Amino acid sequence: MSMGRRKQQRQSEFWVATEDLPRSPGHPFYERLNQVLAAAGFDPFCEKSCPKFYAEKMGRPSIPPGVYFRMLMVGYFEKIDSERGIAWRCSDSLSLRSFLGLKPEDNSPDASSLNRARQRIDIDTHQQVFAWILKRLAEHDLLKGKTLGVDASTMEANAAMPSIVRNARGESYREFLTDLAKASGIQTPTAEDLAKLDRQRKGKKCSNDDWHNPHDPDAKITKLKDGRTHLAHKPEHAVDLETGAIVAAGIHAADKGDTTTLMETLEQACESLQEVREDEKPAADTAPGRPDTTSLHVKEVVTDKGYHSG
Repeated sequence: MSMGRRKQQRQSEFWVATEDLPRSPGHPFYERLNQVLAAAGFDPFCEKSCPKFYAEKMGRPSIPPGVYFRMLMVGYFEKIDSERGIAWRCSDSLSLRSFLGLKPEDNSPDASSLNRARQRIDIDTHQQVFAWILKRLAEHDLLKGKTLGVDASTMEANAAMPSIVRNARGESYREFLTDLAKASGIQTPTAEDLAKLDRQRKGKKCSNDDWHNPHDPDAKITKLKDGRTHLAHKPEHAVDLETGAIVAAGIHAADKGDTTTLMETLEQACESLQEVREDEKPAADTAPGRPDTTSLHVKEVVTDKGYHSG
């Protein structure tokens, strides 16, 4: 076999026939997932759930709801934590373009379109789609709901600490340090003076009772696992330990302890399982070979030592 050589970049052809565009045989997982979603009527369900968030006639067509929720699935399966990363991955991969139902000549949705769709569709509709997927998992015997594992983490918020403002007076952190500097005798403090004062002042503390970020009011000041103090959120998940299916995914205030948020997450998990049970027929009416979902009840919960409390 002779050695191939990489061709130098050259100007592309002005016209390219559609049949000459590259195609992908598709990824086996995404191809099979698309078959399951199509058989269950995923796209009609999403379009039926989302018309109130779109204008009937005005404006150019946005991302179809089925495509939007598929892109969120890509972010989960590919472990991508940003809309920009999801948009780039979908645009770059031929198999993911096929999963989204894009033709070779179609443009993949960009990050700004994905962001607008996420802001337009409310949390209740996201929860409805999540519950619909749980029902499909139950139909394929991929949801047991008896033993749940619950764990949480801290996620750094997309908001900077220097932009926090004081709740009582509305002053910024820089203005707060400037007042302290003037009180200590520095009439015209520089940025270096303020930084030095901030490092050396006694009792240095930023409480969530006194400070908030106007750009992300839900973000709370907390200490991350690497020791840094930053604005953060607290995602917490409940997972079916028998199948690995996520039963509940909630976001809590980062300054809340694990023992405080545990019951909220379990309540959300139980509500999701109840929706699955109510959508299914009793065991006597269940078709032969179809899983009986009426037994989806939480029996035990597994947590780490962070949830132990006296």
